[in-house]
Amino acid sequence: MQIKPFRIEHYFGKYEFTAKFLLSSSDAESRTIQELLDLEPGSHDRLLSLWCGYTESPGAPELREAIAAIYKQLHSNDILVVASAEEGIFVLYHALAGPGDHIIVETPCYESALEVARSTGAQISEWPRSCENGWAHDFAALEKLLQLNTKIIYINTPHNPTGLLMPANTFKQVLSLASSRGIIVFSDEVYREIEHDPAMRLPAACDGYEHAVSLGSMSKTYGLPGLRLGWLASRDPEIIRRCLEFRYYTTICNSAPSEFLTALALRHRQVLAQRNLEIVYRNLPLLDAFFRQRPHLFEWSKPNASTIGFTRFKPERDVFSFCEEVVRDSGVLLLPGAVYDQPRHIRFGYGRKNMPEALAHFAAYLDAHS
Repeated sequence: MQIKPFRIEHYFGKYEFTAKFLLSSSDAESRTIQELLDLEPGSHDRLLSLWCGYTESPGAPELREAIAAIYKQLHSNDILVVASAEEGIFVLYHALAGPGDHIIVETPCYESALEVARSTGAQISEWPRSCENGWAHDFAALEKLLQLNTKIIYINTPHNPTGLLMPANTFKQVLSLASSRGIIVFSDEVYREIEHDPAMRLPAACDGYEHAVSLGSMSKTYGLPGLRLGWLASRDPEIIRRCLEFRYYTTICNSAPSEFLTALALRHRQVLAQRNLEIVYRNLPLLDAFFRQRPHLFEWSKPNASTIGFTRFKPERDVFSFCEEVVRDSGVLLLPGAVYDQPRHIRFGYGRKNMPEALAHFAAYLDAHS
């Protein structure tokens, strides 16, 4: 298997744990284990008595039941718990695709969604979106990409890095197009349930189409990346079976404490999501005002979901070097868009409680270097 270096993780690996202020974080505000245990009486004692042996490879039954409750038409057997969304991406592509297959990937995207697809040996076509038209989806362009051997269409909504929801009509069109040809839809939904207007929430792809797979995670909406758990959800039993068979060659099973805490958290997921949505409601207007006050520097399509947004940096200078200068000189970490093959852009995050402080330090840096 040949695969390119993971640029986004390499960049974060250099700075994420040394920078004083993170202004590009993709996750929402986290919680302590004690805060999770406080959600249910008796959970502390249950955690301490937990057996730390091997766990069931598909995931603990109570955890799969808690995940299935997120969806309208799924049951626990329709869920495969994995060690983070990253493993879900790796397992699905390699379990279901290979040389002779064709995969369509919505771009820009989190790098592994594209590069892991390439590593299977399948032919890859990008379904690109552009800031020039507000990151609109060109459905006609998607139709033109289809081939007789198209096996998977990858989509991502709410979208990383723009923080935008796919329009409901486009979402329906994608599922209908895939259904007409029996194509698997791999729908990355790790930011689902943190839409800024919950009324805009799309159905899960796995509820809308029997050969769709929804990718979920504890890291983003629920702010619990330290648990390192995600899942694949699908009503197609053959997809779940093949992914499980491949998963035996990766992590085999999950951490027992992480499964316990994840099941507990998901039984109270509305509490977790609502707290993080309230942080978004406080932070996003501040970030939007910051950009509007500096139109000579920044331009963006304001997000309507998630905890991230993608901003065009207008000055004619190298954006990657600019971001490295900012973190070196001010301690504020930004993410250069080059890791998404968008070298004129910067990703900002607004899901952490201390974002206003990070933003103030960035503003001071800009003022001092105007």
